[in-house]
Amino acid sequence: MQVAHDFPSRVEELRSLREEVRRGPSEKATEAQHAKGKLTARERIELLLDEGSFNEVEPLRRHRATGFGLEDRKPYTDGVVTGWGTVYGSAVFVYAHDFRVFGGALGEAHAQKIHKIMDMALTAGAPIVSLNDGAGARIQEGVSALAGYGGIFQRSTRASGVVPQISVMLGPCAGGAAYAPALTDFVFMVRGTSQMFITGPDVVRAVTGEEISHDGLGGADVHAETSGVAHFVYDDEETCLEEVRYLLSLLPGNNRENPPSVEADDPVGRRCEALLDLVPADGSRAYDMREVITELVDDGDYLEIHERWATNIVVALARLGGRVVGVVASQPASLAGVLDIKASEKAARFVQMCDAFSIPLVTLVDVPGFLPGVSQEHDGIIRHGAKLLYAYCNATVPRISVTLRKAYGGAYIVMDSQSIGADLTFAWPTNEIAVMGAEGAANVIFRRRIAEAPDPEAMRARLVKEYRTELMHPYYAAERGLLDDVIDPTETRQVLIRSLDMLHSKHADLPLRKHGNPPQ
Repeated sequence: MQVAHDFPSRVEELRSLREEVRRGPSEKATEAQHAKGKLTARERIELLLDEGSFNEVEPLRRHRATGFGLEDRKPYTDGVVTGWGTVYGSAVFVYAHDFRVFGGALGEAHAQKIHKIMDMALTAGAPIVSLNDGAGARIQEGVSALAGYGGIFQRSTRASGVVPQISVMLGPCAGGAAYAPALTDFVFMVRGTSQMFITGPDVVRAVTGEEISHDGLGGADVHAETSGVAHFVYDDEETCLEEVRYLLSLLPGNNRENPPSVEADDPVGRRCEALLDLVPADGSRAYDMREVITELVDDGDYLEIHERWATNIVVALARLGGRVVGVVASQPASLAGVLDIKASEKAARFVQMCDAFSIPLVTLVDVPGFLPGVSQEHDGIIRHGAKLLYAYCNATVPRISVTLRKAYGGAYIVMDSQSIGADLTFAWPTNEIAVMGAEGAANVIFRRRIAEAPDPEAMRARLVKEYRTELMHPYYAAERGLLDDVIDPTETRQVLIRSLDMLHSKHADLPLRKHGNPPQ
């Protein structure tokens, strides 16, 4: 490069260099990226951040590696664009792999840029978003590249629960690199272009003989429905990045701030008459709990997380009275709303995230128990169910639960009952809070009387009715102080908002300890 000697020339030289960096390696590489249905790193950043807010860090960074022809290929940015900007006016740090440069592969300089931006995010107390589209470690740089991933893992762990971390998968992510998004709070994927796996189809075929495609092994739908790795999946990058912006609008910048609140247009005192038709009084009839959430929250607007995984429980972020809340809700439309291994893990992770970022919890309960079965027991429902119990017991944010209908056995306790520390517990007059359903209880308690009766079925029906009248009427738990009140379903929204207003300044301290040892 020929260096100019007068000031205006040097400024023009800088402008030219910056334009070269902005364009990237070549028009051909950009066309190849677009041909795959993918945007470039800078195009993605422009969609993610508020217009004109991006401030790039180290755009002129180049690697210093030699060997395997690297000394002749030293592109600016080294395959990753890093910096900060704003989303709806709030600071956000971002790094984006540039697949046009070394396939987005991570080398030493590349990793150091990411380390720096992660350190800056933690220092500034702002979320960090990674736009992932890379081929893993840069093989030509050997162990230096692997060490770079180690630095990312360490920083991500240190930032966990301190600043929100969001991974957006926009291309391949294989091998050890897949652990970087796995350590973050949320993972977004785009259908058809993003995959994640530890070992690819070729290795799987060589080791196990199984034939499978890249998408079949680690595509977006697989991780949304089967593995639970992906929290959100979309058909295109534009929609995906717009939803990342929406998620960021519901999260605080860090764990020392409260989530952003807004003026609510939806009246606090709005009665929810539709609930009387949405929820059948008969506990054996199914309904969609998402319709209940829609009726309760501001303007019917909420962001469901893990929508397609463990569908027997719903977790979502929404607003009530303008304040962000985390909703955990049984889903009677799927497996009757029972708790199983996947549902317990899904809800536990969500409760921990909400607690880390000062998001109050609202739990809507209609749960018949834990899912019975040999596979559930052998696969560890005890320890997995304990994860949800631990998460609730450890949470210090405001916690309110509402029992709509059933709440049986251990599942009643686990779903944020008063006995494990819920601040306020309410129930509808259709509630049945008990050790088990009336039919099952009568069969256990009155087994001999039923067997010896001249008409066993008539005796069973009479004893079931007797048990329900004595121990399962809707005011039984309230009479014993295990509920704060039985409420009119149409008043649920206003009860929740007024309760959250009262609990807004809640402060609770946990015992002094290095950290807990949650069930694994």
